[in-house]
Amino acid sequence: MNELVERLVNEAALTPEQAQQAIVTIAGFVKEKFPMLGGAVDQIFSAGNKD
Repeated sequence: MNELVERLVNEAALTPEQAQQAIVTIAGFVKEKFPMLGGAVDQIFSAGNKD
């Protein structure tokens, strides 16, 4: 997840806090629109938190 935050900071000119919130918002959106992906989304982002 740190890599994604870094990319958002560098490529979208967001602060680290804004990047983190964007990720949370996008993950929530994907889980809401595609509930069958909810577990996968959680797993992807929890795996990324170990960095």
